[in-house]
Amino acid sequence: MSSPSSGSKNNGSLDKSFENIAQHIIENHISIKPLIIGLGSGRAIAKIVNLLPLSIIENCKFICTSLQIKIEAERKKLNIVDESLIPFLDIVIDGADQIDSKFFMIKGGGGALFREKILYYSSKKTIIVGDVSKFVSLFSRSVPLEILPFGRTATIPFLDKLNGVPILRTLDRGYPYITENGNLILDVMFSDYSNVLQLDTELKKIPGIIETGFFIRPASVCYCALENNQYKVYENPPNLTE
Repeated sequence: MSSPSSGSKNNGSLDKSFENIAQHIIENHISIKPLIIGLGSGRAIAKIVNLLPLSIIENCKFICTSLQIKIEAERKKLNIVDESLIPFLDIVIDGADQIDSKFFMIKGGGGALFREKILYYSSKKTIIVGDVSKFVSLFSRSVPLEILPFGRTATIPFLDKLNGVPILRTLDRGYPYITENGNLILDVMFSDYSNVLQLDTELKKIPGIIETGFFIRPASVCYCALENNQYKVYENPPNLTE
């Protein structure tokens, strides 16, 4: 990973670290000029929403990928706009489930991976926030795949050939988790994450898989929250896909 810069304010909890990160993002990446801002999901994004000053609320427009953050944004009386403005996004702020040493990411733990990816790849600047446990050398968790309900069983043999073990995501009562796009999610654990680019390419060839939780393009800025109110900032991580 690239050399980080860091900032701190006293000692304390991880929540305070996220609050400090939110304040830094607001002060350094969101100005009072009109911007179109994409918001992902997670507690860091919720904190940013709740800390937004009136000057930004009055000047900026927001697109939300998840109902969770949309509800928070409505409470804050943000100017929420629809997807027609996605091509004009200035900034996207989101979290990640894991970030590896090449700054590839796994996202989709909250179920909004397809919409998050659309915003992420459309934005001029991308900002990712995660705690220190999310930064790893190699991925060690399952990858969410958004799949067409009709292809639920058809994808399984193809995933077997890639040494993937899929589990259909369900709700507490056992009902299938349905995305906001009306699709299902398979959480797939793979035995080998040493070649993420190839694995992502092979997954996208499988009929029925709409999108993967691999985010290959590194973010413009990554924030790493530490447990003592500190955080690290990785500016312009190298693009190692070339």
